[in-house]
Amino acid sequence: MEINEANLAELLGHLQKTLSPDGATRKSAEKCLESIEGKQNYPLLLLNLVDKDGVDMTLRVAGAVTFKNYVKRNWKVEEDAVDKIHHSDRETVKQFIISLMLKAPESIQRQLSDAVSIIGREDFPAKWPNLIQEMVEKFGTGDFHIINGVLHTAHSIFKRYRYEFKSQELWTEIKLVLDNFAKPLTDLFITMMGLAAQHATNPAAVKVIYNSLTIICKIFYSLNFQDLPEHFEDHMKTWMDNFLALLTADNPLLKSDSDEEAGLGEQLKSQICDNISLYASKYDEEFRPYLPQFVTAVWNLLVTTGKEVKYDSLVSNAIGFLSSVAERPHYKDLFADPNILSSICEKVILPNMDFRPSDEELFEDNPEEYIRRDIEGSDVDTRRRAACDLVRALSKSFEAQMTAIFGQYVTAMLESYSQNPEKNWRSKDSAIYLIIALASKGQTAKHGTTQTNQLVDLVDFYRTQIVPELQQPNVDRLLVLKADAIKYLMTFRNHLPREAILVSLKPLVDLLRSPSLVVHSYAANAIDKLLILKGPDGSALIKAADLSGMEQALLANLFYAMTLPGSEENEYIMKAIMRTFSSLQEAVLPYLGQTLVGLNHKLMLVSRNPSKPHFNHYLFETLSLSVRIGCKADRSAVASFEEGFFPSFQEILLQDVQEFVPYVFQILSLMLELRGGQSEVPESYMALFPHLLVPVLWERPANIHPLVRLLQAFIQIGSRQVVASQKMEALLGIFQKLVASKSNDHEGFYLLQSMIEYLPKEALSPFLNKLFVLLFQRLSSSKTTKYVKSVLVFFSLFAIRYGTSELIAIIDAVQPKLFAMVLERLVVPEVQRVSGTLERKICAVGLTRLLCDTPECFTGTYSSFWGHVLGSLIGLFELPEDESVPEDEHFVEIVDTPGYQSAFSQLVFVGKKERDPVAEVADPRAYFIQSLHRLSTQHPGRIAPMLSVALPPQAQNYIQQYLQAANLSLA
Repeated sequence: MEINEANLAELLGHLQKTLSPDGATRKSAEKCLESIEGKQNYPLLLLNLVDKDGVDMTLRVAGAVTFKNYVKRNWKVEEDAVDKIHHSDRETVKQFIISLMLKAPESIQRQLSDAVSIIGREDFPAKWPNLIQEMVEKFGTGDFHIINGVLHTAHSIFKRYRYEFKSQELWTEIKLVLDNFAKPLTDLFITMMGLAAQHATNPAAVKVIYNSLTIICKIFYSLNFQDLPEHFEDHMKTWMDNFLALLTADNPLLKSDSDEEAGLGEQLKSQICDNISLYASKYDEEFRPYLPQFVTAVWNLLVTTGKEVKYDSLVSNAIGFLSSVAERPHYKDLFADPNILSSICEKVILPNMDFRPSDEELFEDNPEEYIRRDIEGSDVDTRRRAACDLVRALSKSFEAQMTAIFGQYVTAMLESYSQNPEKNWRSKDSAIYLIIALASKGQTAKHGTTQTNQLVDLVDFYRTQIVPELQQPNVDRLLVLKADAIKYLMTFRNHLPREAILVSLKPLVDLLRSPSLVVHSYAANAIDKLLILKGPDGSALIKAADLSGMEQALLANLFYAMTLPGSEENEYIMKAIMRTFSSLQEAVLPYLGQTLVGLNHKLMLVSRNPSKPHFNHYLFETLSLSVRIGCKADRSAVASFEEGFFPSFQEILLQDVQEFVPYVFQILSLMLELRGGQSEVPESYMALFPHLLVPVLWERPANIHPLVRLLQAFIQIGSRQVVASQKMEALLGIFQKLVASKSNDHEGFYLLQSMIEYLPKEALSPFLNKLFVLLFQRLSSSKTTKYVKSVLVFFSLFAIRYGTSELIAIIDAVQPKLFAMVLERLVVPEVQRVSGTLERKICAVGLTRLLCDTPECFTGTYSSFWGHVLGSLIGLFELPEDESVPEDEHFVEIVDTPGYQSAFSQLVFVGKKERDPVAEVADPRAYFIQSLHRLSTQHPGRIAPMLSVALPPQAQNYIQQYLQAANLSLA
């Protein structure tokens, strides 16, 4: 694509249509843009359009957003993927984007800044070494629009230092940044402080200056997160004195008129609290001289700040600073005075435990956000969570004192509630949270609280204060307290007796009908958590028998809850349905017919616009679990599931719902595998078979594993039909694509092994030579440990299936005497790396056949390797797996994370049972020694001398032990 007016006009037309209110027009335009984005100059055309003053601002912003998304999708080139961006385009973009971003209007600048940070994450510093210098130079312009643009971009790039794992590569990058950026940042900070004082009474100027100061403080946090840099240690006084000045300053011009939105002053003070918390927790020795004055400043801040929502982040971070100080044993003297402890409890903790009108508004009007903050621990800090953290921090050193102080408050709060529950319910809400904060000393998301305060009687509080709230027959009464009660149960579920847990089940089932999204979500979450509790013997604490009598109500209420407003795609409910199916097992069968209709209907609804990944995942888990349970007793029931699921699945595949396609393939695999006893694949599946081989399906990483498994099922059950379909070349083409990929070569071997195991040899014979050539080409071009292990297992399986002489012949047909190199460079030195019990067993059987059933290796061309191979086999039996990684190997296997597209979402309940292709060999050692004994009887007197020459004494001893165990001897 040339950069000319015609192409710019065409691009402008597509962008105009992407803003159309008509969905079809919008989608068509997006497809057009996607089809041309791989062409050279496309990103440069976009940037040209964004830079044109004559173009409507809405379209320029749309162009900037399109460019950012293009960069997000394509700048990073995944392993084995095609690079869609031309090399010259990459260089030109990096050459001009900084200057373009800095002169652009703010709405465009933000989008381009995000794009720069994405490019920087991939290319800086190795491929973009001058990025920092280019940005730093702009500090001297004196133009705040440009300076703030640079600061925003720097913040975007450096922010990842807060969560990246330590590595030499990371240290090198941070050092480069510090060498070039730390001093200019400090100088800019000092300049800004001077300007802040100079323009303190100028409303417009002071806001711009404080905006810059806030971003500078965020960058300070990122650059100091991994370790204390020398520059900042040397200039600590400059930074800390100014932090203190900013923390104690009070400029009314910076205050927000809104009760909801934080002003610039609050935002800056909040970030400073974050910065000093970091120093207090990680660099307390260097920070110690400054700590007392900050404790005083933060204390004054907390007791003078109002309860409005706009102060929430500031108060949370300020309390967080006190918590980080209180956690350090050598600062305990600061809090040891009983009057100070009481004052903190009364003036900081209790006021921030209150359930405010704004919290009630969130509970009612934005329940999803309330849940995220309360039980999911979202990134948004709440006052209440910060206050709870401070209680825990202080309790580490003053557990008895804190328990005594708060014990009095809890008693008073509960008394107030009992006098007038309808009016004083907030008192009990605070009391429950105080008990949770006091009693939880350690916790995890999976197990709830793991350590508790022994001074708090959790069981008594549960029986007297929690159970009555749960059992209150009116599910609409005092909804916040019901949510609190469920949260208490979830938090301390591992510390309550079994009887107490069982008592809660029926009330939780009833609360699923609560119209409050928070309450019925909490109830569903609690049911899920309780059903996976384990008893002392390791089995489920709640058995299917414990649910007897309430199964129908439980399932009915869970499905009813999904009809309530806001919960149509509620992940907590869907997960609880999945867990209920799993717990009930066969007891769910009477309800399966009706529930599957509901699940199928829900599947078709969500497939139109998949937007809740976790909900959808649990939905498919439940469908796969239904198949497993339904077919457990009667495998022929699979036909009923196929009849029920096929129309939905066909629609999903027809509409190409990309998020759902991998799930559909997994469940199809499960159902087809359950037909394993049959002699052929049903026609309904075979009609799908040719479509599974279409290349576009294999372009999506998320499809690869499910597709391979599905093809394996076709090959295993319908080998004759697969051959008759005349798709062998297409199948081997898929193998060729997979084996060329470092990420997916193991999947290629799974497919190949099924073909070797189940397809008739005559169907494969015409392709075997080419297949082995491919294997050796990849071995010589890009050998990895994973690939070597896969090749060794495959060679062994091939030898077992077709014979070792056939293996030697086909390898030597690729290149004369190539098998010698395979033994010398692959089998002998590498077989110890093979991992997995079954894989090692396959190799052991394969090597045994090579040693004992192969004339070429015993008396023929390759006899000189016999002793070396035998030594490797003994090592495979007796030595631990070699897990070392060769120095020249740079490929790192990445563990997939749940999500759509880029990663594959494995369904737990379609788990495939590993099949043993050498099941007839129970013990590979016994099999080896019997084979060796047989070989010795065929060649009397030859084996023993060979062993004494070829093997070290230890290996010879092992062979003697094997012989004694089998009651055999060598001839």
